[in-house]
Amino acid sequence: MDINRKTAYNTLLEMETNQAYSNIELNKQIGELQPDSPAFVRELVYGVIENRVYLDHILQQLIPKGLKGLKKQTLTLLRMGLYQLIFMDSVPDYAAVNEIVKMARRLVPGRDGFVNGVLRGYNKKKDQLEMPDYDTNPIGYLSLKYSFAEWIVKLWNEQYGLEKAEQLLAASNSKPPVSIRVNRLKISRKDLAERLSGKGFEVEHGRLSERSLFVKGSGLLSTEEFESGLFSVQDESSILAAEILAPKSGETIIDVCAAPGGKTLAISEIMANTGRVLAFDIYEHKLELLKKETQRLGISIIETGEHDGTLLCEKLVQSADRVLVDGPCSGLGVIRRKPEIKYKELEDDGRELADKQLAILETASQYVKKEGFLLYSTCTVNKIENAEVVSRFLRKHKEYELVRSRQLLPGVDETDGFFICKMRRRGS
Repeated sequence: MDINRKTAYNTLLEMETNQAYSNIELNKQIGELQPDSPAFVRELVYGVIENRVYLDHILQQLIPKGLKGLKKQTLTLLRMGLYQLIFMDSVPDYAAVNEIVKMARRLVPGRDGFVNGVLRGYNKKKDQLEMPDYDTNPIGYLSLKYSFAEWIVKLWNEQYGLEKAEQLLAASNSKPPVSIRVNRLKISRKDLAERLSGKGFEVEHGRLSERSLFVKGSGLLSTEEFESGLFSVQDESSILAAEILAPKSGETIIDVCAAPGGKTLAISEIMANTGRVLAFDIYEHKLELLKKETQRLGISIIETGEHDGTLLCEKLVQSADRVLVDGPCSGLGVIRRKPEIKYKELEDDGRELADKQLAILETASQYVKKEGFLLYSTCTVNKIENAEVVSRFLRKHKEYELVRSRQLLPGVDETDGFFICKMRRRGS
């Protein structure tokens, strides 16, 4: 049995069965492969995930009884085979079919003939397969073209219009660039760019942040520069959130939902590692990862604590110069990094999540000193979780005023989808 396809199968099945995250599960599975193997496995895994709606639409037409009665193991193999037939030009059709049939013989005994028939049937029937018509059913058409759950297409159409919705769909299927945050406690952007360029990496200055670089090349996280804490991998949108908060040396900052800690660390670097940063999260194991990063980066002003952001900590009331709330969200802005998000259901288009975000924001707002600042951010493009949450908050809390608000969009700003809103607590 081909080890690369078996690794891809294991990853996809684990995601299908236990809702595992693609990036975490894939890194776990590819550990023992040959150096040149992970690229094929990643393409196959992410290709199947990113095109699942489209693949299932084709399979529905190839299987008279539909997909409902299929075991997850069989369906996973069919998706893998069909993806190779349609999208992987480097794989001959006979190899795509034969290798999957061999796997079926071992993994789903007695179903190899069925798998063989379905996959070979694609080449015979591909010119007869039906797609929705754009003019009469644009939502269905775009859902299949970009392989998104229909509810997301409908939501983005309602909020942004059909043209921009399609732009978001296309951008969310694209490969994100590698953006890094320069640790200016240790090195300048110019010097780091020169060092990485000298090692063969393609380096460009960031577009939105003076702390960011875009880097192309393999082995970035194995470099001496990474190991010695000269940079961290972070999307420019997230760096920008820390910069808009604009913390100053000597201030007290509270990050209410800190893990995994990218913005917390960026804030500490902006403060020149002088002052106090309190980083809270409900997951202690995630805070441990943040602590490890502080050691690598040479940061000493962060204090971590396990805490539920919806619960008020009385001793912190009006103690902070600035407070960051990066609330739990639908993640619709980071689909290009976590494509499995495309298929998750969202209760009431995110209204339940928005209620939780508002509760956290209201609690966190009590920690801000008079004339201090409150920053709310999410990694989603859903207006219900973003602008509407801020509007609800400001209607209830006249002690706050809007300073600035920005919605970053993939395909427009060339970042993850990210919302940033800065508010100021009035002095009286």
